[in-house]
Amino acid sequence: MDAAVDSLPQERQELLDGVCDYVSTRVKRAEPVRLVFICTHNSRRSHLAQVWCQIAAAHYGVPGIETFSGGTEATACNIRTVRALRRAGLSVVATSQTDNPVYLAQYSDALPPLQLYSKVYSRNGNPSSGFAAMMCCSDADEKCPLVSGSDGRFGLHYEDPKSADNSPAETQRYDERNLQIAQEMFHVMAEVADRIGKKE
Repeated sequence: MDAAVDSLPQERQELLDGVCDYVSTRVKRAEPVRLVFICTHNSRRSHLAQVWCQIAAAHYGVPGIETFSGGTEATACNIRTVRALRRAGLSVVATSQTDNPVYLAQYSDALPPLQLYSKVYSRNGNPSSGFAAMMCCSDADEKCPLVSGSDGRFGLHYEDPKSADNSPAETQRYDERNLQIAQEMFHVMAEVADRIGKKE
């Protein structure tokens, strides 16, 4: 993953620098770092970012990281998102059979799984203050000029793989977005680890 991280376009690295500053400052102060990834429906990009950011923090040993996701409205974690995570090697299991099922994404035998289900960003256990709003799509960014309770806001704006749904390009598009998000989250946590002296 480190080699892939190094290949990030310069403009994306510069965009992510602000996230690195926010996270490393809080970690150095031994303050919790709560990152809420937000997109319109909390069905695709925000879940991918929540998962890969938590995995990257664990990989580099960055302490105090808690990741969450939410939308401007609740729908469901899309099954195509689940399949993309599974293709990347994660265990993702549904614990309910509802219109908005709860999935458990297991990434470590030593750490609890992440719960993936669609929710409005300000509800269902997400933090109400002291968090950074990680805006995963331009639509959610525009609809939320103010994210109440946040003390940081970053416009990441990933292209929605939904545009390829039910087309021959569907799997490729989801895997591309999954990989892009993973690379960028690993870039952030690698940089933070370096700044706090955790990276060898």
